[in-house]
Amino acid sequence: MNLSIYFKEFRYNIQLAYPIILAMLGHTVVGVIDNIMVGKIGATELAAASLANSFVFIAISLGIGFSTALTPLVAHSDSSNDHEEGRRIFVNGLFLCTIVGVFLFSIIFFCKPLLMYMGQPEEVTALAKPFLDIVALSLIPMVMYQAYKQFADGKSQTKNAMYATLIANITNVVCNYLLIYGVWIFPEMGMIGAAYGTLISRVLMLVYMHFALTSKDLFKPFLTQISFKELKKEMLQKITRIGIPSGLTSFFEVALFVGAVWLSGMIGTVSQAANQIALSLASMTFMFASGLSVAAMIRVGNQRGLGDYKKLKIVARSILLMTILIYTVFAIGFVVFHEYIPMLFLDNNDIVNAELNREVIAVAGQLLLVAAIFQISDGIQVVTLGALRGLQDVNIPMMITFVSYWVIGFPTSIYLGLYTDLGAVGIWYGLLAGLSAAAIFSYLRFHKLTEKLIRNNH
Repeated sequence: MNLSIYFKEFRYNIQLAYPIILAMLGHTVVGVIDNIMVGKIGATELAAASLANSFVFIAISLGIGFSTALTPLVAHSDSSNDHEEGRRIFVNGLFLCTIVGVFLFSIIFFCKPLLMYMGQPEEVTALAKPFLDIVALSLIPMVMYQAYKQFADGKSQTKNAMYATLIANITNVVCNYLLIYGVWIFPEMGMIGAAYGTLISRVLMLVYMHFALTSKDLFKPFLTQISFKELKKEMLQKITRIGIPSGLTSFFEVALFVGAVWLSGMIGTVSQAANQIALSLASMTFMFASGLSVAAMIRVGNQRGLGDYKKLKIVARSILLMTILIYTVFAIGFVVFHEYIPMLFLDNNDIVNAELNREVIAVAGQLLLVAAIFQISDGIQVVTLGALRGLQDVNIPMMITFVSYWVIGFPTSIYLGLYTDLGAVGIWYGLLAGLSAAAIFSYLRFHKLTEKLIRNNH
């Protein structure tokens, strides 16, 4: 294999992907900051925030997954210089994302009583309920923001989302500090303060993104003087046909990890807190693959618009190769530092909870060893899914993810986690099995599709 043809693409891949990676890291950092600051209050509060966020993560996966429908459509119209089509995609996409945000908030709000029937510790459930209400409300501005972000990504303008996330992170840290601990004139709200910090930061992120894009000449023809009259049934259906399978594909993966949170809670507070620590770290490294996945979606969408399928395959493989190299480095880091990283999340000077904290740190370290391996599979599958979305192929990938995670992965997690002595580590072996299956099947699907397109183009 001549690797040089792939290495040549690395520079442009990085230019396109790094702002997306930083923006996505920013989203994850909001959660990690919340976990660290809430964890300093206590392990029970950390477990409660974990439980509440598990519901919100499911909803976010659906919202963000749905919004990704805009990126390949915009990338295709951009390479064809079809400005009218681009405007139709944004206007109808923003409307749909707003509806999705409100719908997801409503579902979480009314499904909150389910917390009582999930086998979680009673004290954890009691703390999780009020936290959940506030963070769920932040879904509305979050999904609306995604419409702006995905549109900008499709135009290969990826830096504004990075700045928006930076502003959101700074806002979140400041609000957390003021509201959790009751600094200056602000009330001491404990973990609820972290929930308000998340809500405020996400509203600000949407506001910034709107004004940042509408102030640029490139975006003015698409984003200004929007009217409900521009909503068209045909475009709404086109976005929905891609958006719903894309949303479900994201949902199946995130729900697998949320299932791991719930299973960990059934084992006990130690397992749940350890799971949350390891998951926070794995989520941060996952953002690199997510950013590269969007880059694959944009570049594959552009090449599809140009009809250059040989170049399309080279581009996708170059991003896949980058992903494997990056995640090999992360895997080594997780193995080397697996005993030390968990210490960042708990108060080592807490004499009252010293034994509990020691147990959490030990279990979290074991989980990071498993994460070192599965994140390579995770990186491969998410980048390949991005390439498939660039081809606007969403239905078969949706079925692949369902089978991989819910026929292979989750049953393995249940058996090894609840019915063997492996406990939380067994749950993560199930995650490894599901992600590896998704990586293999997704790549086979991409290879088959691209070979067929190349043959038919001759």
